[in-house]
Amino acid sequence: MKPARPALLLLIPLILAACAPPGDDATVIRSDRTQVTTRTTVTTGSGAATQRQTTTTRQKTTGPTIPISDLPREGQQVMRQIAQGGPFRYAKDGTTFGNRERRLPTRSSGYYREYTVPTPGETDRGARRIVCGGQPDTRTDDCHYTPDHYRTFRSIQP
Repeated sequence: MKPARPALLLLIPLILAACAPPGDDATVIRSDRTQVTTRTTVTTGSGAATQRQTTTTRQKTTGPTIPISDLPREGQQVMRQIAQGGPFRYAKDGTTFGNRERRLPTRSSGYYREYTVPTPGETDRGARRIVCGGQPDTRTDDCHYTPDHYRTFRSIQP
């Protein structure tokens, strides 16, 4: 038996929505962190015919979270420095993070800034980072922690 094709898997929420009672919403979060929300509404025309309209939206979710208290001690210190506007240990801290791999939600260019979380025993910047978004630069309500140089992110809970 052949495995299901990815394109066919995308149709499942649409098929389920077509079977749902009027006004129901269906939400599916796939393993690639894409949220598919299907809303079905039933409208009647001037005749006896019933028409079903389905709208599907896709939105990246931020994935797992981490409370500030669970960050490494150095990460907690960097969060305090961000909120105070510095000073920062490395010249690259506070510069634009491009999000080229799109592992964070898509925002306008220049939205994200990166900061180094020092790793004890490392002689260079190491792999740990905090990436924050929005203005002003001291804003910390949209920050993400990566322990592995941008491969994975966890949203930081204030």
